[in-house]
Amino acid sequence: MRIAYVFFGAFLAIAQSAYAEVASPPVLAPLKRQAQAAELSAQFLSRYSYKPVPLDDALSARIMDQFIKSLDPDRMLFLQTDIDKFMSDRSEIDDAIERKDLKIPFAIFNAYEQRVVDRMNYARSLLKQDFDFSAQENYSVLRDKAPWPQSKAESNELWRKRVKSDWLRLKLGGKNDAAIRETLDKRYENTLERAYKFKSDDVFQSFMDAYSTSIDPHTDYFGAAASADFNVSMKLSLFGIGAVLQERDDYTTIRELVPGGPAQLSGKLAVGDRITGVGQGKDGAIKEVVGTRLDEVVQMIRGKKDSVVRLDILPADAGADGTHRVISLVRDKISLDKQAARKTVLSVKAGDATRKIGIITLPVFYEDFEAKRKGDQDYKSASRDVAKLLDELKEEKVDSVLIDLRNNGGGSLDEAIDLTGLFIGNGPVVQQRGSDGKIEVKSAELAAPVWTGPMGVLINRGSASASEIFAAAIQDYGRGVIVGEPSFGKGTVQTVVDLDQIVRNSKPEFGELKVTIAQFFRVDGGTTQLHGVTPDISLPGLSDPTSFGETSYDNALPWAQIKPANYTPADTITTLLPTLQSRHDARVESNPDFQRLLKDIADLKAQREKGVVSLNESERRKEAAAREKRFKDRAEAGDGEDLGDDGLEAGERSLSADIAIENARKNAKDILLDETVAILADEADLQEGVLKAATKESGNTNGK
Repeated sequence: MRIAYVFFGAFLAIAQSAYAEVASPPVLAPLKRQAQAAELSAQFLSRYSYKPVPLDDALSARIMDQFIKSLDPDRMLFLQTDIDKFMSDRSEIDDAIERKDLKIPFAIFNAYEQRVVDRMNYARSLLKQDFDFSAQENYSVLRDKAPWPQSKAESNELWRKRVKSDWLRLKLGGKNDAAIRETLDKRYENTLERAYKFKSDDVFQSFMDAYSTSIDPHTDYFGAAASADFNVSMKLSLFGIGAVLQERDDYTTIRELVPGGPAQLSGKLAVGDRITGVGQGKDGAIKEVVGTRLDEVVQMIRGKKDSVVRLDILPADAGADGTHRVISLVRDKISLDKQAARKTVLSVKAGDATRKIGIITLPVFYEDFEAKRKGDQDYKSASRDVAKLLDELKEEKVDSVLIDLRNNGGGSLDEAIDLTGLFIGNGPVVQQRGSDGKIEVKSAELAAPVWTGPMGVLINRGSASASEIFAAAIQDYGRGVIVGEPSFGKGTVQTVVDLDQIVRNSKPEFGELKVTIAQFFRVDGGTTQLHGVTPDISLPGLSDPTSFGETSYDNALPWAQIKPANYTPADTITTLLPTLQSRHDARVESNPDFQRLLKDIADLKAQREKGVVSLNESERRKEAAAREKRFKDRAEAGDGEDLGDDGLEAGERSLSADIAIENARKNAKDILLDETVAILADEADLQEGVLKAATKESGNTNGK
């Protein structure tokens, strides 16, 4: 739900409906089980968190602020009078939860729904007029700290600029006025329709998100749907038909077929086909799903292994009145291999030699907890998969190994420890301090490392938690070179608590809590909390530390330090770093791709700090012309093509166009990876030189 609210919040401002005949959205009310779940969560969080926070007036106020922020992050939806009204209950949420009364958040959400309907209808009415793009005015794209509109007139003005901005983007993308009106009308209509599809569980999930993150940034509540998605992300598997689905114009559309899945093997489905109905079993009635929320259709299609699901399909090339066909598929286990560890090998010149660098990309530290508990000898695991890839890379005789952890947000702590063991063998990896102050040292327990050669780790701001544990351990041991930008800065450990198990509930009703239970520390005694892992060799990044990362949270734990663990670091990397740095500096200074990247980052930072875009067509065309020239120069240099900005959003292009753009981005030159590979080639070159020198010195000594 967080994603949905951010989406709405980016578009909305409050005004009276332009169309009085439009029906109000449904009034949502809390369910008994939700109130019970909130009260049970409060009992647990106020007692068992790493830093317990009492449910009192202070926390109540924080929850209120967080809840409103999740609905209206850009402060374009509610009026100040709405906020004033909500704030009269700002200190009452704690008492209401204890009374098992959720009327306050539901009342706020119902007001939010109405504002969505009002504003989308008003936005559509603005499309009947023309805009003056010769006027000198700006549109603020950063309003998260701006005041809420004080009046309907002020709100209308904000929204006029938003619609004008949307229009201008499409105009600059080459659309004529008729096409722009059609595109924006459909865009706002789709947003309007989503307001009618919210359900009670959506409100409760959003409210519990606000509550849990008010305790600390990484405490979370999982309702049934969120819990299922979390489990899938850790197992990297589910039971279904093997199709990636997307909502397009009220249709659930096939976006991608998973190789080897039932859908792909059947030969009965193609990308672009639309699912208009779903039936259970060989004879179950088919329920129409046109206009149904995507997550609900997904749940209908998933099911037990070997069970049958029937789909009513409108082919991709058929019109709305085209001929349908019904197909039957047998559900099977689907492996989400895109999130699994994968490898590639790149060759690069270093010194007088050509070095082969094995790259292992790990998107998440996954582990099938359930299969492991059941004793499954072949359970899915990140460290197991990486171990197999390392064996393959040894067979390919690579000179060095890079672990790419960019945008890896973490996962299983045990997997981070086991992955470290693949490179250090046996030894302390991380220290963990619980709420009682006791410190436990967690160690890797491999008899010997799987890979003993040169290695490195590539991180960015999106590398968090388990990624930071691994990178920090590799750095503290001096085992490899850390390259990239400072990591996220999450230094806390969470566990998942099943609320139904706590109260011995026979059926799942109350959901799960992901609760912070400990803080982790590096083996050198420091913590990655707030500071993250500082790379040995820094590369530029696109992220904004003020809005992304641990330092962006106002209730994050402070940095701390404890005694170092008993470990033995090597000084190999420390010795090599000055030379690695100087070679890196010289290389990027003469690398036009890298220099263009630096220019892009500087431009992005300047635009971010500016916080506004011009609504003057002439000015925007000058900016676009400069951008096009820059990309044309790159294309002539063989550095990809200009994808441009057509002003369209996801789902507004044809499916084939969306896929083409996605593939172009995937295939674009990865400048930061290329430079990191060059650094690792240098590392292998220098380490070989050190080894040869040591061998020669040993021979001379023996000769004497």
